[in-house]
Amino acid sequence: MKAQIGIPAAAIRAHEELFTYWTSLRDGARLPARRDLDPAGMKRLLPTVSLIDVARRDPMDFRVRLAGTGLYGVYGGEITGKSLAERRPTVGVHNLAWRGASHLSILWLRLPLAANGSEVDMILGYDAVVGLGHMASGIRAA
Repeated sequence: MKAQIGIPAAAIRAHEELFTYWTSLRDGARLPARRDLDPAGMKRLLPTVSLIDVARRDPMDFRVRLAGTGLYGVYGGEITGKSLAERRPTVGVHNLAWRGASHLSILWLRLPLAANGSEVDMILGYDAVVGLGHMASGIRAA
């Protein structure tokens, strides 16, 4: 994938790191649940991690439950509570030209979680910003 879309090695490593962590939580064919996640297991990735609830199954609807502070500046505001158009967990990349930042792209990953081990009820997400060394989150301490 790196050679096909020119994604920096650091973004690929971050995705591999989160995927490896998620895989380590699986028990055979059983998907991990939200309760299995330990923020310490993905501490370095937390600024751009998200948790996405399956809000409704028919028709499918997803809602962002939690979005890391590093995503605030990428999306131009808070995305917690917003609905998603994606209908299944996957990986992809998109350019931020729509935000006036055509020099930036996001490499994103969505991994399913299931409290009962099989019926997906939440999605673990990770977004890696590509094309920028450091970006302020847009959130300021009180």
